[in-house]
Amino acid sequence: EGDVICVFSQYGEVVNINLVRDKKTGKSKGFCFLCYEDQRSTILAVDNFNGIKIKGRTIRVDHVANYRPPKDSDDLDDVTKALHAKGCGVKTPPHTSSDSLSEDDDVPVKKQKGEVCS
Repeated sequence: EGDVICVFSQYGEVVNINLVRDKKTGKSKGFCFLCYEDQRSTILAVDNFNGIKIKGRTIRVDHVANYRPPKDSDDLDDVTKALHAKGCGVKTPPHTSSDSLSEDDDVPVKKQKGEVCS
């Protein structure tokens, strides 16, 4: 987990990571989910890390729309429980034709998860 956070923190603050492990052995299954503090960091990580080689392995980095937290969440800290409750994904309201934005309009930035498969 520390290595993944170290690499991915190049593009922003990682606020949550879920390194998926085998329940019996405790070994990593080779992928994880992580959440950046802001969406721009997620976009940078996806654009710059997808398809690169790290330690001889090509990794895949992508956005996750419908992340479901692990079921065994009893031993999680309060911050992680709050992230699982409200989610890290971008919450987008339904788009209507009257909602057109110009390039100069500020759009609120929400948190988004990126999936890392190695």
